[in-house]
Amino acid sequence: MEEKIIKESELARISPLTLAYLGDTVYESYIREYLIKRNIFLKINDLHKSAIKYVSAHAQSKAIKGLEDILTEEETTIFKRGRNHKKNTAAKNASVIDYRHATGFEAVIGYVYLKGDIDRLDYLVEESIDIIENR
Repeated sequence: MEEKIIKESELARISPLTLAYLGDTVYESYIREYLIKRNIFLKINDLHKSAIKYVSAHAQSKAIKGLEDILTEEETTIFKRGRNHKKNTAAKNASVIDYRHATGFEAVIGYVYLKGDIDRLDYLVEESIDIIENR
């Protein structure tokens, strides 16, 4: 697959739900890798149960609330677009507020990933993990 750098102007036009769709996958991959590196011998079912602590709407909502002060202006705009975008689906195991915040969080992750700023992505994910585990 050919890598294409996406310009800022193009990134700004991508639907926040598209960014969240990608961000969900990217974030979950980071979490899976994090858990495997910490718990090499856990069974798959146990890894999955552990991952829920980080990837649930409630956890992602908690993470974005802790990240708000360190988001760039662009990231804050993306978060708000994702949070405020109307969806045709409803939260299954989360409050509407947590679900919307989680969508905004995932949009930020997708945005930073497509921007190609892997150092920033690593930092945001590491901070998110710290917020979820310790705050």
